[in-house]
Amino acid sequence: MAKHQQELRLTWDLECFFPGGSASPQYEEYLNTIEASLSVLNAQIDEQAGTPTEDLSKWDEMLQQSQRIASQLWEAIAFVECLAAQDTTDKGVPILYGRNKQLGAAFNSTLTKLDQLILQMDDDRWSALLQDERFAEVSFNLAERRLRAKEKMSSEGESLAGDLAVDGYHAWGNIYNSLEGRLTVPFEENGEIKELSIGQADNKLYHPERGVRQRTFAAIEKAWEKEEDLVAAALNHLAGFRINLYRHRGWDSILKEPLNINRMSEKTLKTMWEVIDQNKAKLLQFFDRKAKLLGVEKLAWYDLYAPVGREEGKEISYDEAAHFITEQFHRFDPRLATFAEKAYQEGWIEAEDRAGKLPGGFCTTFSDSEQSRIFLTYSGTMSNVATIAHELGHAYHDEMMNGQPHMVKEYAMNVAETASTFAERIVSDAAIREAQSTQEKITLLEDKIQAAVAFFMDIQCRFLFETRFYEERKKGLVSVNRLNELMLEAQKEAFMDSLAEYHPRFWASKRHFYGTEAPFYNFPYTFGYLFSTGIYSKALEEGPSFADQYVELLRDTGRMTTEDLAQKHLGVDLTRPEFWQNAVNLIHQDIDQFLTLTS
Repeated sequence: MAKHQQELRLTWDLECFFPGGSASPQYEEYLNTIEASLSVLNAQIDEQAGTPTEDLSKWDEMLQQSQRIASQLWEAIAFVECLAAQDTTDKGVPILYGRNKQLGAAFNSTLTKLDQLILQMDDDRWSALLQDERFAEVSFNLAERRLRAKEKMSSEGESLAGDLAVDGYHAWGNIYNSLEGRLTVPFEENGEIKELSIGQADNKLYHPERGVRQRTFAAIEKAWEKEEDLVAAALNHLAGFRINLYRHRGWDSILKEPLNINRMSEKTLKTMWEVIDQNKAKLLQFFDRKAKLLGVEKLAWYDLYAPVGREEGKEISYDEAAHFITEQFHRFDPRLATFAEKAYQEGWIEAEDRAGKLPGGFCTTFSDSEQSRIFLTYSGTMSNVATIAHELGHAYHDEMMNGQPHMVKEYAMNVAETASTFAERIVSDAAIREAQSTQEKITLLEDKIQAAVAFFMDIQCRFLFETRFYEERKKGLVSVNRLNELMLEAQKEAFMDSLAEYHPRFWASKRHFYGTEAPFYNFPYTFGYLFSTGIYSKALEEGPSFADQYVELLRDTGRMTTEDLAQKHLGVDLTRPEFWQNAVNLIHQDIDQFLTLTS
């Protein structure tokens, strides 16, 4: 990558939304506006209680108002998420989280009342509404809403559950977030003990020196061990809430809600995992070769994402990364490159490496403003470059959804990973093509194969753990020791018992287990990875002409089932193994190339 002077800002701009951070008076006013709008919507719904109107203009008003509020709530929570991520010591954030959760619960209660009105409409009148041109763009979403409402409790039961969740279910998630934010990991460097944030410590697991990785991993495990009782309580109570809620709704399967949310069938999920299981052995060849290159007999958990062959201290500057990503995006579609440049120039990305930030990376959408913000801690690795490309893909997806009704913008997580993984693949393949030496190509290939390790094994162990944990949780609280055992069992199965050392407290350190927005925050990542790989294969076949088709696919992600989306735009059946196998074959090609270059 060409050298570039540092010119781009490393911190994002949140002031353009609500000046003053967590103390912003404009933000307080915005929340008050949402509250007032909610009162208007409640009055509109109450006016129809018992005898839903046949006047479709009234339905149009209520649905428009509900979508405005949903968009504003997205904006409000996105702002708080960004504040929490950039500064874990911000004491105003928990208060704002609480206010947002209360507003969210109130809105959900209102939507539950709206659902009851929808259920009270007879089939003929409902069919007439769906066929009316005013509702044409959201007809799928409305039909879905009616179906989901039939599967839930009464409006009173759902409203009560939502209210109780604020200080129960969501509160446990907030406790975990606060704990993770204040947790520090002591680490000795140059004779000095430094207190690293979890995010900074996680970055050191990519360090080229095994001793550094080993020490960091041990320190991370120890830090979580000190808090494991509280973390286990949070996990148990989060799961307990869901299990009891599902029982009252009459749902037997713990996967019903995540599958509904992701608009996919259990058959599709099962087929995907079966194809992965039939093809994972290829990754063991990669593990054996990587272990040899690192000079160890078998890889440990902290070796999985260690770089092969990159010189210590050789870093990719942020500006170099940005320029390279934009250049590669341009080759696929100039619109994607122009969008990336806008994100850099207008302060959409928080990348600075400093203490006090949350670990990981994400993209969040300010729906009302139709902008996105991207978060990571940039430390100059190729993995960081891939993360930027990945999150820019998310932001581009949201950009393509702009101008559509808010209901349509609410696409599921599994297809949300489509654009992100697609963008990441554009960049990783380009880096391999332009490698200046065999060693550089090996390093970049290895980075790319790590994604397959993550999605086929790392994510699978989370899915296996969570599935089995919920089954045990139905019988009562699950102890810390048992949580460790369940995680070890899941890791050994997912990694085919190939590692020398595992991560028993991964259940404590992985924030995805504690999110209260969506359960089973794991398998959609694997789905998105393979789905986008299949789309990428099609893009390679069709060339530049595919760019328009790609945009149309993205724009349809919020208005149909996953299976219908794949059939319409790709002509494939996701419940059959052929599509998944074709995607896996591309990944096998990367492994074969790596093995050849390192032989």
